[in-house]
Amino acid sequence: MHTIDWLVMIGVLAAIVIYGILQTRNVNNVKSYLLGDKDLPWWTIGLSIMATQASAITFLSTPGQAFESGMGFAQFYFGMPIAMVLLCIFVLPIYYKLNVYTAYEYLEGRFDLKTRTLTAVLFLIQRGMAAGITIYAPSIILSNILNWDLNLTILIIGTVVILYTVFGGTKAVSVTQKQQMIVILVGMVIAAVILVFQLPKDISFSNAVSVAGKMGKLEVVDFSFDPSNRYTIWTGLLGGVFLFLSYFGTDQSQVQRYLSGKSLNESRLGLLFNGIIKVPMQFLILFVGILVFVFFQFTKSPLHFNQANLVKLENTEYESQLETLEAEHTTVFEEKQVAIRSLIDAIEAENETQIEAEQSRVTNLLAQENEIKAQVDTLIMTQDPDAKTKDDDYVFITFITSYLPIGLIGLLLAVIFSAAMSSTSSELNAVATTTVVDLYRRSINKDKSDRHYLNASKLLTIAWGIIALSFALFAPYFDNLIELVNIIGSLFYGTILGVFIIAFFFKQRENKSLVLGSIIGALLSIMVIALIQKGINPNTTLIGGAVGSVLGYLYIRQFFEGIRPTAVFIGAILAEISVIIIYVLSYQEVLEISYLWLNLIGCVLVVFYAMILENLLPASREV
Repeated sequence: MHTIDWLVMIGVLAAIVIYGILQTRNVNNVKSYLLGDKDLPWWTIGLSIMATQASAITFLSTPGQAFESGMGFAQFYFGMPIAMVLLCIFVLPIYYKLNVYTAYEYLEGRFDLKTRTLTAVLFLIQRGMAAGITIYAPSIILSNILNWDLNLTILIIGTVVILYTVFGGTKAVSVTQKQQMIVILVGMVIAAVILVFQLPKDISFSNAVSVAGKMGKLEVVDFSFDPSNRYTIWTGLLGGVFLFLSYFGTDQSQVQRYLSGKSLNESRLGLLFNGIIKVPMQFLILFVGILVFVFFQFTKSPLHFNQANLVKLENTEYESQLETLEAEHTTVFEEKQVAIRSLIDAIEAENETQIEAEQSRVTNLLAQENEIKAQVDTLIMTQDPDAKTKDDDYVFITFITSYLPIGLIGLLLAVIFSAAMSSTSSELNAVATTTVVDLYRRSINKDKSDRHYLNASKLLTIAWGIIALSFALFAPYFDNLIELVNIIGSLFYGTILGVFIIAFFFKQRENKSLVLGSIIGALLSIMVIALIQKGINPNTTLIGGAVGSVLGYLYIRQFFEGIRPTAVFIGAILAEISVIIIYVLSYQEVLEISYLWLNLIGCVLVVFYAMILENLLPASREV
């Protein structure tokens, strides 16, 4: 990397960090450290929320996701605006009225200490692991650019982020995220513009879009009802809504951002701003991945985007086979060039017969190219059985480091590091806050001084940073980082959201008949079974879900007046165990189900189990 790029990258990152330090140099009490001074305007809240979610993984892995599978991943975000509106109406007023530090603090007043502790622990597990992934993602960059050992790079990056977070607390996180988000958005727009100008002179932007469309990369909406399909309109609008309700409504890394607002209205505007801007931003990032795909149709792509894997084949018995595959790859690329230009000519001439013929020809050549790359993957695995051959996380960084002009490489790397700093620091700050407020100060070491809890917060930030670093060392064993983070969240978010839904919408209980509870539980279970059943008829899924949902709603509204804390606590544990079992069966290909459905299933199961337990438990108020 050129010296100018180093100066640009270090200069941008240093400016942001120094700004954060100067803005938070007077933070000297635990309330300011954990919650800030509640003085943030809506635009800072909105950008901070976006920056917390938009980790380095977003800008490394999402373009690779589009490169590999097209724009369909955008459906994942379709439920976000709906979730933001629901949270602004129902959830934010409760948090502001009770003036809580954490979302889980509310649950003790609504239920009991053990329910608060359970949800806090579930949050800590999933967010601690996710923080490890956000540390791992930018480590890929430096390890590739500088030829450093990946594990050493993880330790260096993680240590820097931990120190930055320990120093400033939540206010440092929020005030720096505004600048980080601006850098991120500007950088991605520049990347898109550069990609268009990097195309051959005879290929216009409209040509590029047409080629991407004919190759199936621009298909955004999928209306199929296949539960195994990860990204459809239904997973986005149903599973996605539940995921975002839980993430933004119960995940402390997000709740902590808007609890620092000047007022309820400022926090509402910040959430709505995020809901409005986030979807177009994701379209932009995915479209950058599409442009990278088109770019590599006119510029020969590497046989394997993770160059570190190819290095392992040098000076081995497989090197000659690799050279043969490289020659075949070159031949296919040259033939594909001719076919794509013929396809463009046919599109411009509006010759449907020729379009269909050339489209089929290009598709066949792409299949040949993928087969060659699969053979390379086989060589890599033969040489190193532990190697990760899934290389779509390396697509965008390969373009950045190999094809961007000097100076812009440093800016785009600053974008990715800014995202890593913002998301990881907010996650570490959130898990430290939850640990101090919901566990340490509440149940372990009560009635200590403010200074004691401030120091404990900093020490716990370091401790969680070490845990996140440990998990980061295992990240290379997963295929796609953006999916990994969402899978981890989906394993826990549904259960946590189910507990909060009972807390928000259920009154104090009175005993009802076991028969009625069992009937409605059975109807709800039909919905769950319909969603997870392998090979289920789509119509049955819809009918079962609709019937279960409607009757469940009528039961709750007309017959059910509440659920005891013990029923909620045990129900949440059973729901979490069920979700993990369902995911394991899905991972082992026993079931065919998208991980996004786990958010809906987990939430429904908490309510379902709690209602059944409510009728099975003894009639006394608590057991």
